[in-house]
Amino acid sequence: MDKKKVRPWMPYLMVAPAFTVMLLVVILPILNTVAQSFSTADGQFTLANYQYFLTSYEAFESLVFTVIEALSTMLLAMVFSFLLALYLRFSKSGISRIIGRLYLLPRFIPGIVAVYAVMNIIKDAGFINRFLQLFGIMYKPGLLYDMKGIVICNLWFNIPFSAMLLSAALSNVADSYVESAKDAGCGWGKILTKIIWPLVYKDVIVAATFILMGQIGAFTIPYLTGPNNPKMLGILLYQQVNTYLDYQRAAALSVLMFIICLGGAVVYIKSNMKEEAWQAGK
Repeated sequence: MDKKKVRPWMPYLMVAPAFTVMLLVVILPILNTVAQSFSTADGQFTLANYQYFLTSYEAFESLVFTVIEALSTMLLAMVFSFLLALYLRFSKSGISRIIGRLYLLPRFIPGIVAVYAVMNIIKDAGFINRFLQLFGIMYKPGLLYDMKGIVICNLWFNIPFSAMLLSAALSNVADSYVESAKDAGCGWGKILTKIIWPLVYKDVIVAATFILMGQIGAFTIPYLTGPNNPKMLGILLYQQVNTYLDYQRAAALSVLMFIICLGGAVVYIKSNMKEEAWQAGK
């Protein structure tokens, strides 16, 4: 039998189109943005662009506001979605089956439509206010144009997304594992911490990372429901480009946002590269 001719260049040829696209669309723009962030409008080297965001009270306040909002949304979304995924996985009731068919519905509603729907419910003259007026209660939620409004709208989108990922992870937890633990006298607390959590924690980190990175650069929801000051970094970046036409500061802010997201990416990569004790044969 004739041996096939070895073409050592073939793998590189197959990878070249994808690498070229990544180089032109991702790598070069990132390098250009980093270089622009260290320059003035006339091309001189400077650190003033970063100094502005780290020393200006308004800019630094927006940075802190964004980080707090992103972490709050991530934590609340993960708690609610994990509880929802547990209920859908281990409950055999008719209600759980109905919820299991409907919980992804918010993902198919256009974002701008969903935001305005939530706004009409939580604003001071919205549904909550009008409903309570029927019982003679004057109550203004005060949720809109505040961090709380941003978080509530983001939970609408992020809970179904993370619940979908966690439901897929929980499907790998066999019923026999849980039944064996129950036969051994374990309660749900030990089953959750000793059996379920070790099998799904990596997927929890994946979902949390996606939510966190999505919040750092969020624009539509903060633009419609957030306060004028402090503001999310996505709004601040928009203002630097479209209002002030300061592309160098916008580049510096983009780099800072990338660094914040990089922290979540490092945790994600580290958790996925970590070898479990049973995999190492210990």
